[in-house]
Amino acid sequence: MNQEILRTQPPSTDRAFTVLLSPTRRGARLARLLTVAHLGAWGLPSETAAHIVAELAANASVHGRVQGRDFQLTLAVSGRTLRIEVTDTRGDSTPPGPGAVKAPVDDSEHGRGLLIVEALADHWGITPGPVPRKTVWAEIDLVR
Repeated sequence: MNQEILRTQPPSTDRAFTVLLSPTRRGARLARLLTVAHLGAWGLPSETAAHIVAELAANASVHGRVQGRDFQLTLAVSGRTLRIEVTDTRGDSTPPGPGAVKAPVDDSEHGRGLLIVEALADHWGITPGPVPRKTVWAEIDLVR
């Protein structure tokens, strides 16, 4: 009698990088630059990921900023997927999720970041907690 054993372990990560950055324009810029550098070193395309990181890091530095607390950038490659996570310490300030992002009025200077993320990512979402944090994540299929 053969029995199939189901594994409940999460899939292994092939490569990962995590860094804490200051919630400033400089920290957001550094997040984008580090993304390009690490993906390049891993031999992976970086243009789409750089745009997503730029938007999520900018949101973390503007909307998720808490004085004295950094935001975290995580890049993880598992199989054929790149997962980008930006975690900030403003869990009480949650953006609209996938499918709920509204376009701003035409002359608005802000409000397009998550629309860009939604257009570029294959999947994205928001994971609350642990308190006081939230993580906005995006996944990119590396094989197109």
